Amino acid sequence: MLKTFDLVLIGVMTATAAVTYTIKHRAELKVEEVHRLEAEIKLEKDTIDLLKADWALQSQPNRLERLVKAYNEELKLQPTESTALVHAKELPMLKSEVPVPDVTEAKASAKGATEASAKSATVASAKSATVASAKGAPDTKGAQATAKAQPIPVPAPRGEAEDADQIETGSVEE
Repeated sequence: MLKTFDLVLIGVMTATAAVTYTIKHRAELKVEEVHRLEAEIKLEKDTIDLLKADWALQSQPNRLERLVKAYNEELKLQPTESTALVHAKELPMLKSEVPVPDVTEAKASAKGATEASAKSATVASAKSATVASAKGAPDTKGAQATAKAQPIPVPAPRGEAEDADQIETGSVEE
């Protein structure tokens, strides 16, 4: 006859066998998922290589020259003049780089303004509202104050000697 202790041990063995089987099954599913993901990664890498090769074929100078000659009447392409090219440092500042105006200065100047300065501020705000509306900004007093307080970005002057040696080019490959 089986004793109580033997029955408990049989129950524990059955439970551990069930847990072991469950863990093994989950591990096999994870291994299958890893193999599937590796296959997808390989497919994507092969696709990238194929697209790079296709880009190299599409951007061959001989092919582009032949296309320009074939479609010259329709496209009416003109060579780019060297004066039409700009460097990144010659472009105006981004909106994120424009310094934020000091709020206390704006409040102090608004309190001490006389009628003449109020009239000139109205003219200036009308000009900044025109600039803001031309840029697509909403016509509000906040936008006028922001446009009036921010400096207008000016491109850096072009140097003759330094730009001749420092030509920035882009590449498809990284």
